[in-house]
Amino acid sequence: MTNATAVFDAMRFDISAGENVWTGLTGTREAIRRDGYYVDPLSLKFCPQEWIDNRGYVDHDLDQDAPQEPKNSAVRC
Repeated sequence: MTNATAVFDAMRFDISAGENVWTGLTGTREAIRRDGYYVDPLSLKFCPQEWIDNRGYVDHDLDQDAPQEPKNSAVRC
C-alpha cells in the first residue's frame, strides 16, 4: 500500500477492570501519546494517510466504506 500510515489502538487504564481497555480510537503513535492514552503495540495496522483526520486518528467512516481485507491482514484499519 502506498502512502500507508502506521496506526495503533488507543488504550486507557480502567480501574474497575484492572487493565487497559480500548478507547474506541485508532490513531498515530503521536496523537495517542499527545492525548494521554497508551499505545497498544500489538494492534499495529497500516491505512492510507487520507483516512487520518486532523487530530491524528483514523476516520472510521472512511475505513468502513473501504473494501474489506482479510481479518489477519495488517493493511486494514
